[in-house]
Amino acid sequence: MLDANDLNVFPVDAWIQDGVAWIALNLRPLFLAIKWPVEYVLNLNIFLLQEIPFLAIVAVAVLLAWRLASLGVACFSAVALVAIAALGVWSEAMTTLSLITTAIVICAAVGIPIGIGCARSDRMWGVVRPILDIMQTTPTFVYLVPVVMLFGVGTVPGEVAVVTAAAPPLIRFTNLGIRMVETEMVEAGLAFGATKRQLLWEVQLPLAVPTILGGLNQTVLTAMVMSVVVAMIGAEGLGLVVLQGLGRLDVGRAAVGGIAIVLLAMMLDRITQKLAQPGGPGGRPLLRSLRALVRSSRPATSKPAISSPDQ
Repeated sequence: MLDANDLNVFPVDAWIQDGVAWIALNLRPLFLAIKWPVEYVLNLNIFLLQEIPFLAIVAVAVLLAWRLASLGVACFSAVALVAIAALGVWSEAMTTLSLITTAIVICAAVGIPIGIGCARSDRMWGVVRPILDIMQTTPTFVYLVPVVMLFGVGTVPGEVAVVTAAAPPLIRFTNLGIRMVETEMVEAGLAFGATKRQLLWEVQLPLAVPTILGGLNQTVLTAMVMSVVVAMIGAEGLGLVVLQGLGRLDVGRAAVGGIAIVLLAMMLDRITQKLAQPGGPGGRPLLRSLRALVRSSRPATSKPAISSPDQ
């Protein structure tokens, strides 16, 4: 009877180790070029959030939550931020918030264009889709292995891992939102003589905004989870508080970090979830989209036809 242990074992681990070592040695300038903008934006966010006074951050957060979501979310945001400060982990929370906001900016700058390209090209979507499947089914801890080998350890490599893990949902939802635009709307835009660019910016993207913002909500939550995991490779923030508490068997310290993470995640989730609602501030009414399309496609020299009294 053939046993599994009798089969020859392929040295896949050695192949992967040699491949990653070769990439790290020969493509180092590329990874430094990727690391530089991430490091610049992250350090800028950390500096701003650490230097701005506590009350100013609370006031700005309440104002944004009120304008982007609702008064209830604004009140919850105020209570959550005050509670985080009362727990004594305000500085760590601001570092975690910097990791998340930086990830949102980079994911939006990279993910939305890729999603638009996938929506407009079935061939591109056929290439990107299996990559997204692999990225979203890979356990979060596995991301840390290539990141450490290619970028080292610390907060900036941790941010690279956060961006890598958080980008797929936004790409998928952007592609889905544009593809879900009704065919009648696209045909109406073409009938008005809109170009492909006008059709994208004036019809498809405005109607896909709620879906894209739903993807942004998933990106925020994924970034929140990953910002805790990357504490294992030296990233600072609330994840490091939890990791230190577990390492020292200090359950109280770990619980404080966990409570602060939950409060911060709930605040960000409520704001982005409200944006993704069809009637929320992130959506753009259908009538405004059609009017903008008509105005942009109407010739400048055209004059309205004068109807006869009999009509």
